[in-house]
Amino acid sequence: MRLFDTYSKSLVDLPAKPGPVRMYFCGPTVYARAHVGNARPFVIGMWLRAWLRETGYQALLVHNITDVNDKIYDAAPGASAELAARATQWYLDDTAGFGLGMPDHMPKVTEMVPEIVSFIEELVEKGYAYPVGGDVYFRVAKFSEYGRLSGQRPDQVEEQEPNALKEDPRDFALWKGTKLGEDTSWPSPWGDGRPGWHIECSAMAEELLGESFEIHGGGLDLVFPHHENELAQSRALGHGFAGIWAHNGMLRFTGEKMSKSLGNVLTIHEALETWGQETLLLFFLSGHWRKPIDFSTETLEQAAARAETFRNALRLEDSGDETGWEAFASALDDDFDTPRALAVLHEWASARKLGLLRRGLTVFSLNSLGDSAEAPAEIAALAEARLAARAAKDFGEADRLRDEIAAAGWELRDEAGGYSLVPKR
Repeated sequence: MRLFDTYSKSLVDLPAKPGPVRMYFCGPTVYARAHVGNARPFVIGMWLRAWLRETGYQALLVHNITDVNDKIYDAAPGASAELAARATQWYLDDTAGFGLGMPDHMPKVTEMVPEIVSFIEELVEKGYAYPVGGDVYFRVAKFSEYGRLSGQRPDQVEEQEPNALKEDPRDFALWKGTKLGEDTSWPSPWGDGRPGWHIECSAMAEELLGESFEIHGGGLDLVFPHHENELAQSRALGHGFAGIWAHNGMLRFTGEKMSKSLGNVLTIHEALETWGQETLLLFFLSGHWRKPIDFSTETLEQAAARAETFRNALRLEDSGDETGWEAFASALDDDFDTPRALAVLHEWASARKLGLLRRGLTVFSLNSLGDSAEAPAEIAALAEARLAARAAKDFGEADRLRDEIAAAGWELRDEAGGYSLVPKR
């Protein structure tokens, strides 16, 4: 298998099977309910892990949570820890709604501060970082390869974090001394404070995956400065760090009904409530992971139609033809080309190659498209009540009714325009 690497600007082969293939995908900064665009790196990481395991790799996925940050302080002055804990649970609950399982490790910054402090101490000891005024900064000028990942020219890098005490305007913070109004801090050799944004990922990735690992993922918006700074910190210490930098394209909100400027961008929770797991997964499947993908009513309706196509096919009699898996595997092994794999799935549906279709859908946790069941009247009534609660935007009551249905042994799966009820196995 091979993936496109942002650093080398080329396709790079993964190690021979069984690997291992160790992956670190940057996660959210938790201060609000995550919008649906934040789901793309999570979904891609989980799918990639599933495919690697399906094909015989030992795959491990780490997906971090940034639970101390300026944005969190700004969103909840004096109560940042409480907001971070609540928003972390929102993210866990919302991403669980995709039915993909969870990453192998989901470290929080607040749980790994000692490891981060040790990392900074080593950078200071080797002259790549310096303390000033309670903060610690990385010396950009000392790292000769700075800018290679993002294509930034070192002499054109603008100041990232203004501070008149810095040696060089380009230097970025590794440790931030506690400021007025910040309600969380940890001890360090430079005084009480907390980690800067970039150092946390270098430290957590290496703590869980080692000084060198195979894949670092995240959104294209993180290439600079976040990933450029991660690379500098780790390579400055002589660590190999990531072998492949896999940056996913951004989700674009399009159409009059959905735009950031109008303030009506959907959260993951709302998107799942509105469109359902299967439609959203098929939407993500339709776009190549490296390319932007348009999120609109029209594109979601197209995904919902695909879901119905597969449901209808899976109700037919199987042709018994099991040939053709190689075309599906070839698509995914070649830069994880999910649109090409999706086209193969449609070919199998048309040819009633239902064994292959079920196997392929399972890779993306879409095997539920073949489920059908007749729920008891009382369960159906609860589902209808939940549908009404959703329409009234009473999501608390909708969640309560979903839990009641689950407690009765049924799983409620949202679909465009309705829902399905599937008995738990």
